[in-house]
Amino acid sequence: MLLAAAFALSGCATGPTAKPGDPLEPMNREIFKFNDAADKYVARPIATGYVKVTPVPVRTAISSFFSNIGDIGNFANNLLQLKITDASEDLMRIAINSTFGIGGLIDWATPAGLPKHNQDFGLTLGHYGVPSGPYLVLPLLGPSSVRDSTNWIASYPLNPGTYLSTEASVSMFVVQFVSARADLLGATDILSQAALDKYAFVRDAYTQRRQYLLTGAANAALPDYGDESGTTAAPPGAASATAAPAKPGMGGSSSSQGLPNYADPGAAAPASAPAGK
Repeated sequence: MLLAAAFALSGCATGPTAKPGDPLEPMNREIFKFNDAADKYVARPIATGYVKVTPVPVRTAISSFFSNIGDIGNFANNLLQLKITDASEDLMRIAINSTFGIGGLIDWATPAGLPKHNQDFGLTLGHYGVPSGPYLVLPLLGPSSVRDSTNWIASYPLNPGTYLSTEASVSMFVVQFVSARADLLGATDILSQAALDKYAFVRDAYTQRRQYLLTGAANAALPDYGDESGTTAAPPGAASATAAPAKPGMGGSSSSQGLPNYADPGAAAPASAPAGK
């Protein structure tokens, strides 16, 4: 998922710099505005209400359940990349959490020393040299790229909800969606207050984070989007890709202002984290 960083608001801001990897920027910005509005008026209020009425242990259990589902995709993609050690740990996580964790409601694997290896089909394609292509903002789904957008198709058969009845599948998706958005309330609070150009901030944070997950190399810090102190944020890849699991989301390792990216059921912040206002 996407690391939020805090910048101090300054009295003036410069316009966004054109990026070679973002030839679709005019269209992307319009979709970003739509996503932002949908999040502000629909997703965020629902998630806030969910946090208010749902006890933390219940939210944590729901997050862990979807995080466990996300490990299925992590296992498959690590296997495709021939990362046998990571794939073996993913499989052990699924086995432990699905049995001793009562279907994934409790995460026993992480404290047992089995880290979560966030992977998806976009990273698998990148591992074999497929370029990311232009940056892309997907309606309601958030930041992506031409390559990474294929994850939505590839991950579909790996989600157990796919094989349930239509009613059960939709219900499962709604719960997952609300849980993931609730887990990201604090992060998007910071982003809303910090970045003068939220679109450019999310784009650069997303691309840097994806590059880190692909290569393991941290890029330069994010550009200054309005911090008078002149400090810059740590690169989104500064945290280990195998750190304690970020929980649910429906894919990748990122989120945005506007609706978060739900392609990876294990990509948001822990449900027990402060959820913001």
